[in-house]
Amino acid sequence: MKSHAKVVVIGGGVVGCSVLFHLARHGWTDVVLLERDELTSGSTWHAAGGMHTINGDPNVAKLQKYTISLYKEIEELSGQATGVHLTGGVLLAATEARLDWLRGVVAKGRYLGIDLEEISAKEAAELMPLLDPSQFVGAVRNREDGHLDPSGVTHAYAKAARKLGAEVERFTKVEDIVRRPDGLWRVITNKGEVVAEHVVNAGGLWAREVGRMVGLELPVLAMEHMYLITEDMPEVAAWNQKTGAEIIHAVDFDGELYLRQERGGMLMGTYEKANKPWSEFQTPWNFGHELLEPDIDRIAPSLEVGFRHFPAFQNTGIKQIINGPFTFAPDGNPLVGPVRGLPRFWVACGVMAGFSQGGGVGLALSNWMIEGDPGADIWAMDVSRYGDWATMAYTNAKVRQNYSRRFSIRFPNE
Repeated sequence: MKSHAKVVVIGGGVVGCSVLFHLARHGWTDVVLLERDELTSGSTWHAAGGMHTINGDPNVAKLQKYTISLYKEIEELSGQATGVHLTGGVLLAATEARLDWLRGVVAKGRYLGIDLEEISAKEAAELMPLLDPSQFVGAVRNREDGHLDPSGVTHAYAKAARKLGAEVERFTKVEDIVRRPDGLWRVITNKGEVVAEHVVNAGGLWAREVGRMVGLELPVLAMEHMYLITEDMPEVAAWNQKTGAEIIHAVDFDGELYLRQERGGMLMGTYEKANKPWSEFQTPWNFGHELLEPDIDRIAPSLEVGFRHFPAFQNTGIKQIINGPFTFAPDGNPLVGPVRGLPRFWVACGVMAGFSQGGGVGLALSNWMIEGDPGADIWAMDVSRYGDWATMAYTNAKVRQNYSRRFSIRFPNE
């Protein structure tokens, strides 16, 4: 392991590897990523792998579009398959209020260059055959939704970064970070010490712990998140055979559900009202490729709606329930940028939609570090939108509220 570097990136998930790649692509090749275990060993490996362009903030939506467009480039540069499936998708409305909200999304899409189209519930059922059109009043079609291989994408970023001159050190646990009198950072690990001009905290589940090494308490909290994978479904096989294509993605806002094809069956995930934080005060360093105990009773109300809206699920078995933690900031957007009072200490964490936003986060942060400006108005992701008032109690309450309202309409003056 080198003893000096221009930048040390801490964390080998999709966000850390994206930051490393973008720094190297911009010409900063004296950069090293430190990962305490294997790459993807936090939230990345068990992610559902969905990607989409829609976001409440138009500037974040632009970065999400950039992220999706980047996958072809890193696949070609690295030689690593990313498993990208651009299936397209439908956003479903079960109420007139939701349909009106979706029309606003379509309007935003026009000026963002995102191809969105309002369609009827019947037309949605022609595109996504598992849904019952009588349960919906309309929908929006998005041709840029899809899914990918989380491990493949992460390794593609890392391999592409290495080809450009960056380094990756696995099984290297950061134990402390100390600022020297000359302003450089001592990054102390179980394998020795690296002195760096810049440090990037892309610690994911351990972002709080890395922040605490420099006296920073970041407003992030991990939540348990569940999705199920069904056994093979004849309806899926029939559609694949008829069309030669996968079943497209679906987001059922009123059921708090997202769905996509997973091999011969389907994947269904939920942002349930009865949510549960994980490891509220400190993330154990020995946590890695474990999953949490499933709690199907907690997601049962959402599943009941899902089985009604998508009747084919009533006739199939559940092969697996995945329950794993991933982190949120209080408003659900990432924490990105420089930290006041800690010169050349940067954060890139709280990225709950890593495969929609990871590329954009890497682009913005590398621009910021090298050019002094992120290249776009990314206030919605800027870590400085929070201050000392964002205490652990505040973060816990707001993250839980935001998680439970992820698919809820936010009305004016609410």
